[in-house]
Amino acid sequence: MTDFPFHEDAVLEAARKATGLSDPGGNDFLEGLRVLLETYDGSAGLSERGRKHNWRRLVLLLSTRMRVADALRKHPEILKREIRNPVYLTGLPRTGTSALFNLLASDPAARPLFTWEGVFPDPLDDLTPGQPDPRREAMRAADERARQRDPEFSRIHKTGADTPEECVLLLAHTFCDVQVGIEVLMEPYGSWFQRQDLRGAYAYYGNLLRMLDFQRPGERWLLKSPAHLWGIDALLEQLPDACIIMTHRDPLECIPSYCSMIEALMTSRGFAKLPDLGERVLEYLARSLERGLRARANRDPAQFLDVDYRDFLTDPLATAAGIYEHFGLEFGTAAESALEAHVRENPQGKHGTHDYDLASYGLTPDAVTSRLSGYLEQYCLSTATRS
Repeated sequence: MTDFPFHEDAVLEAARKATGLSDPGGNDFLEGLRVLLETYDGSAGLSERGRKHNWRRLVLLLSTRMRVADALRKHPEILKREIRNPVYLTGLPRTGTSALFNLLASDPAARPLFTWEGVFPDPLDDLTPGQPDPRREAMRAADERARQRDPEFSRIHKTGADTPEECVLLLAHTFCDVQVGIEVLMEPYGSWFQRQDLRGAYAYYGNLLRMLDFQRPGERWLLKSPAHLWGIDALLEQLPDACIIMTHRDPLECIPSYCSMIEALMTSRGFAKLPDLGERVLEYLARSLERGLRARANRDPAQFLDVDYRDFLTDPLATAAGIYEHFGLEFGTAAESALEAHVRENPQGKHGTHDYDLASYGLTPDAVTSRLSGYLEQYCLSTATRS
């Protein structure tokens, strides 16, 4: 009998013991948790190390839900906070969202989500103003250990406790999202997720943003995740004045890059290898694009701005200036100086190069361009078709 059983009662009881609390904030998350548990116990093919890692991750997510519910009882005023004019980045993975996100986050007026607070969005009531959060310090130490174990991953995606990070970290607490990107490629979780109405998940996510704003408010929230393609309608229902940047890159480049990233994540988290990883990634990403572009078509075009990866690489500062102008954001001296410094200090390839190719994942250029032909044509993404 494994010490890490993927059973609903087991993970909930472990979270209760860890927190001394019992309320996980309703029960609308239970269906997703059950499907995720079934996936972890079945098609994921987890090693014993993988079982331990993913079991502990579920317990942490549930523990956070319990602490969040407790914090909302103590501080009901959190739910009255308004998040105004947040800026979002989305698009296919590996299309420059992280690089552009980090550039825009260097503006002193930007309020990005940081890795450690995405994992721990709940407040510590006994923390005095100015006192370091011990959870942040613990994450810094854990991140350093992880970097030493797998130094190569920084070439793919540089992370740290204090770096701006995707808000899938918040959505993961709903158990109705992409989790770490692996689970949606597996059954039954993948098919289940794609059938879901995401309004409930984004309502909970919105409350977590309010909770963070209650603790550490900022002038303008800056958030990002390719996974928001699945939930643009739900996102805009929660935050109707959001400004959404969509990044674009030739799928012949970004899809194998994403496959390589997912493969590295699967190895580090103890998942079995997927012989058809490329096919699964292509279909999953194509469907996310279709859903996101359908939702966008029903919204005010001025609420969106497209950024081509090649334009961003050629002139990142001009790209940033265009974003500020389109959304009517102030681009003063402080912002301009901060962005210029970021570009100087973070040249492309600073953390090493990332090598990948389609053939390694069983894909051909024809298969990719055929599945995404409409997208390629709409955004003139192939080198041959761009004027």
